[in-house]
Amino acid sequence: MRVLQLIDSLEAGGAERMAVNLANALVSRVERSYLCATRVEGLLKQGLDTEVGYLFLKRRRTLDVAALQRLVRFVKEEQITVIHAHASSFFMASLLKLCLPKRRVIWHDHYGNSEFLDQRPKRILQWCSRGFTAIIAVNAHLADWNREVLYCKTVTFLPNFVVPYASTGVTQLYGVPGKRLLCLANLRPQKDHITLLQACAKVFKAHPEWSLHCVGQEGDAIYTTQLQDTVQTLGLEQQVWFYGSCSDTEHIIAQANIGVLASASEGLPLALLEYGQGGLAVVATAVGDCERVIPSVAYGLLVPPSDADALATALSTYISDGTARTKAATALKGYVSVHYAQRAIVRQLLSIYNT
Repeated sequence: MRVLQLIDSLEAGGAERMAVNLANALVSRVERSYLCATRVEGLLKQGLDTEVGYLFLKRRRTLDVAALQRLVRFVKEEQITVIHAHASSFFMASLLKLCLPKRRVIWHDHYGNSEFLDQRPKRILQWCSRGFTAIIAVNAHLADWNREVLYCKTVTFLPNFVVPYASTGVTQLYGVPGKRLLCLANLRPQKDHITLLQACAKVFKAHPEWSLHCVGQEGDAIYTTQLQDTVQTLGLEQQVWFYGSCSDTEHIIAQANIGVLASASEGLPLALLEYGQGGLAVVATAVGDCERVIPSVAYGLLVPPSDADALATALSTYISDGTARTKAATALKGYVSVHYAQRAIVRQLLSIYNT
């Protein structure tokens, strides 16, 4: 079996990181593992195993005939049998399927706005789904939506998994060591940094030595400007830092003490798994499959979305009680290592490929 992971970009993001994780994990499990970035390369490229076959398609537009021809030629020459398309790359995979109908197309649904599925565009996706061999959804709610709305009969819920990246530690966090909050989330409205900033303004009044460190790609210029304005309005210039997209996530987590996500909607955020793997106590909103990763208060604290007061209270709980913070971090680390282990999830994935 030869498997190609198809992804539109290699910028730091959940779907992109999973595509790289799977390409690497399959190196020793299939005849040959490949990854194709269709539109944009990025930081995650350096995390690819040297044994992974790689193609950058340089796709310029939605219907790019030249790019499609390059992809068809690559798949034929490498005798690739399974196309594992992630997120929005399903359209390119569907065009490829029209050219090479014997190839199996598996679509991996990473949709982050799973709280607002009634607003999700679906017409093109429905048409493409007729050619999918199987669909993989990153949370149970997405799996149910795919079964109800799309035309592929085989839909499987398969959680994300996380693996450490052997990257050189270069990012040094500001602030007082031992008193740092970390938010790993690209700067998009869905991640609701505004509520997080409002919560931190409340928390830092009682705990002025603590600080917030936001790591993530600045993709939305209007939203980024709004965040900068909010920081100034709340007087947080000396306690909140933005670092942009960084490749040394493991090194960054090692410098933090509490991991936080304030998202309005999620699928199954890799950031939570990375926090757990890195030994951080976690405060997050109860959206998507966050409750699967944090099933009780023994493993972390969940609060309603868009509630700055509840988020501030939860953060203050861990800041004030170092013992509770350490216990929760230890429990979550063990839970993630058991329930989100690479080996078990890759075994299920191979079963889907072979069905």
